[in-house]
Amino acid sequence: MSILIANGRIITADEDYKADIYVEKEQITAIGTSLKMQADEVIDATGKYIIPGGVDVHTHMDMPFAGTVSSDDFETGTRAAAFGGTTCLIDFANQSRGTRMREALDVWLKKGEKATVDYGLHMTITDLPAAHLNDMDEMVREGVPSFKLYMAYPNRLMVDDVTLFRALRQTTRNGGLVCVHAENGSVIDLLVQEALAEGGTAPTYHALTRPAAAEGEAVNRAVALAQMASAPVYIVHVSTADALEKIAAARAHGIPVFAETCPHYLLLSIEDLDRPDFEGAKYVFTPPPREKRHQAKLWESLGKNVLQVVSTDHCPVNFKEKRERARSGFAEIPSGGPGVENRLQLLHHYGVNQKRLSLNRWVEITSTAPAKIFGLYPRKGTIAVGSDADIVVWDPNREYAISAETHHMRVDYSMFEGLKVRGNAETVLSRGEVVVQKEKWLGRRGRGRFLRRTAYAAAWK
Repeated sequence: MSILIANGRIITADEDYKADIYVEKEQITAIGTSLKMQADEVIDATGKYIIPGGVDVHTHMDMPFAGTVSSDDFETGTRAAAFGGTTCLIDFANQSRGTRMREALDVWLKKGEKATVDYGLHMTITDLPAAHLNDMDEMVREGVPSFKLYMAYPNRLMVDDVTLFRALRQTTRNGGLVCVHAENGSVIDLLVQEALAEGGTAPTYHALTRPAAAEGEAVNRAVALAQMASAPVYIVHVSTADALEKIAAARAHGIPVFAETCPHYLLLSIEDLDRPDFEGAKYVFTPPPREKRHQAKLWESLGKNVLQVVSTDHCPVNFKEKRERARSGFAEIPSGGPGVENRLQLLHHYGVNQKRLSLNRWVEITSTAPAKIFGLYPRKGTIAVGSDADIVVWDPNREYAISAETHHMRVDYSMFEGLKVRGNAETVLSRGEVVVQKEKWLGRRGRGRFLRRTAYAAAWK
C-alpha cells in the first residue's frame, strides 16, 4: 500500500521545512515539494508537523518484579506508546541469577510476539562469571548489543564493581554498550532498614532513604570504572543535579558518557509522595522524585546535551495494588510508574511550548539520539528516503487533558493526572501502516517486529 503525506512541515533533529512524503512498501521512498504521485491513501498534513516516530529506549513490559508483574504487556504497552507517537521501544530481557543470557532472551522474544510496533531488547545482567563473558558476545551477534547492570537492589539485581568493570571491558571487545542504574544500593539498604526500625513507613521515606548523593556517588563510580575499562557508558534515569555534575565533568574531559532522564523527574517532585490516603504510593519509582530544585538543572542539561535522551522507564503497577502494599510500609510498594503514552506530549508542551526546547531538539531527544546511540539509525529516528516509514503527523495546537480515564495504558492511574497539554499525535504510521488515526486504533497484535540492532560504536567516537 502507498501513502502520500501532503502539505506538512517536516521536523527532524537537523531540519525544519515544508514537503510531501511518499511511502511505499514500509519505507519512505520520496520526499519533495508538491509530489505528483499516485497513492492508495492521501493524508493532508496542512498545519501539522511531520516527525519521526518516537524511540523509547527504556521500558519494562510484562516484567516480574517485587512480587508482582508490570501491568502492560507488549500488546497493550506498544499500543499505548503508538497513541502517544512512539513507534519503537527497547525493553529489557532480565537474566535470572544462575542462568545464561540466552534463556532470558528467548523468554522476552516470546513475550514480544504480542507487540503492535517494532521493538528491541537490552540484556539485564545479574550474573557474569568470567567463564560466561562470551554470552555478551553472543547477545551482540543476536542484535542485542546493550546491557543493563544495577548498582542498586542488593541481593536481587545489584552487581559488584568487579562485575560491572568486567562487563564494561567486554564491550570494548564486542562493540556493545553498558547501561547503568546508578545508586549506592548498599548504603540505601541500610538507610531503609533504619527508617523502618524508627517507624518511618510512609511513601515519602522512599525518597528520604535514597538521597541525591547516593545517585551522584554511584554515577561517579560508574564513570570511573568505564574510564578504567576504556569503555563508553550510558546512565539511565538521571534525577539529580549531583549526578549531572559528574556527567558534565566527564564529558568535558572527553569521556564517552551518555545519559537519559525521564518526564517524571522533569515534572514531579518529592512533594507528590506526601499526598494523603496513601496516594503518594503512585509516585514510588526509583530513583525517587526529588526536590524541585533539581528540575531546572535537568531541563538545562537537556538543552546543553549533557543529557542526550528522554525515556520513560515505563513500569506500571495498578494503584490499587500499590496502595494496599503501602499499608505495610514504603519498602513493600512496587517501584515504577506509567508514562510510555505521554512522553512526546509532555516534552512538547513543557519543553517546546515553554521555550525550553527547540522543535529540532524535541525530535532529537525523543527519537534521533536514542536511535543513534542504540544502533537503530537511520532505519529509525529520522525522516529520510530509505528509512522505515515510522511517521507521526503531529497537531501542535490540539489540546489534551491527561487522565487515566482516557489513556490507553493498562493501569488505573496516571502520574500526570489532570495536566493539560497542547500538542498531540493525530496520525501514526508504523512501517508505512497507519496504526492510529484521530484516536482510533487501526493496528493489530503481533505486527511489531524484533529489531536486531547494530553495535553502534561510532556513537561515541
